[in-house]
Amino acid sequence: MTLEKGTLILVDYTAKIKDTSQVFETTNEEEAKKNNIYDPGRRYGSRLISVGEGWVLKGVDEALANANSGDKLSITVTPDKGFGEREPSKVRMIAQRKLGEKADEVGVGDEIELDQRRGTVRYIGSGRVQVDFNHKYAGRVLVYEANVLKTIDSIAEKAFQLINRRIPINEKSIDIKSDTSTMEVSLPGESYLLEGLQIIKRAIADDIFKFVKEIETVYFIEEYKTANEPPAPLEKPESDEKVLEASENKTV
Repeated sequence: MTLEKGTLILVDYTAKIKDTSQVFETTNEEEAKKNNIYDPGRRYGSRLISVGEGWVLKGVDEALANANSGDKLSITVTPDKGFGEREPSKVRMIAQRKLGEKADEVGVGDEIELDQRRGTVRYIGSGRVQVDFNHKYAGRVLVYEANVLKTIDSIAEKAFQLINRRIPINEKSIDIKSDTSTMEVSLPGESYLLEGLQIIKRAIADDIFKFVKEIETVYFIEEYKTANEPPAPLEKPESDEKVLEASENKTV
């Protein structure tokens, strides 16, 4: 059985370079820490993938298309279906001064950006720098250990996962309502100040239209509340009768 193109699935995986067993990517936070590749600025957890849409490397995409929910896969990815073959023409020798004011701080192995391309410094000497613009894993055979957790079928879960792909969000902090052709999405207040939020919302809406065919209109609801604490309720004064009764019962 093969999954149809565009099927949304959740996948956990850890990727290694085959000949060295070096882990270079993982969805598991503990695995990242164990292999010294932990990035505090990255979100860890199961990854949403649309099968056959190029959201992952071609070799991984093809393997997932033939998987079922619950499958555990060991996927070998050759360079032609991974990061490509190494091309000698992409290795350039340049004058060190082209690296600008911080040229003296650059070391072998550093990744730099030059002429709007990212490259890796391979050699420095005599005022010259060799920069390799091949992808760092070009020419390498890779192995992905993947666990297909489940397919995403319901409208509400598709919407949440598509939103969560673009905005880090807790499922309990978002409200999604839908009817025959309309969806309302209430985002938590902490997301309102995200840079480029309007562009992100447009992208989310396009994703929903693509993967939830029933929906034709998406509304994003923003709710603002006063930051002031409500006034404390006034204490109800005692009645005249109770005051009089207390006065009468008082002894000297």
